[in-house]
Amino acid sequence: MIKTKFQIIMCIFSFVSVSILAGCNPLVTPFPVSSPTASGEAVSQIFTDPFAYCSVVGTIDTPDARYSGPKMPESIVQGMIQKGIVSADAPADFQRNAVWRCMDSQVWVCHFGANLPCQEKADTSQTPSSAMEDFCKANSSAEAIPAAVTGRATVYEWGCQNSKPNVIRQVFKSDPQGFLADFWYELSPQN
Repeated sequence: MIKTKFQIIMCIFSFVSVSILAGCNPLVTPFPVSSPTASGEAVSQIFTDPFAYCSVVGTIDTPDARYSGPKMPESIVQGMIQKGIVSADAPADFQRNAVWRCMDSQVWVCHFGANLPCQEKADTSQTPSSAMEDFCKANSSAEAIPAAVTGRATVYEWGCQNSKPNVIRQVFKSDPQGFLADFWYELSPQN
């Protein structure tokens, strides 16, 4: 029995020694201090508050692994209510029908509302699509080409002249990240 106890003690001692030499504590459950994101960068902090998250992250189009809170946090819903983007008495599903991102360390939100292209980058091309060309061939003098044809992300109003699509005027702007600035709102943290 003494030999067995000695062997057990030596086994434990060896395990502890190797673990310490390897830089880990065998008595503490390891918790990853960082883990890689899809882009390969290390995640060093995990956030559940979107405002704290954005203040650290800076600019990102969609929350990454560093954010572990709800997809649409209540603080953002309350921010949209305060800004008048959604009504306080609107159904909860409607209030949460939005996306958020970080730009310049601030929280920005876009509510889908009436088919707004929140997740699309602004289309700044002045080259007409084949769908626009087909529409103008069939509607040679249409004053406006419908959004279903132009796409909802275009920054321009398009029309037809002599059976050809052309830009009438610019109606939207894009923000520094390339989204349609007219549909995104900066929110402040609620105190």
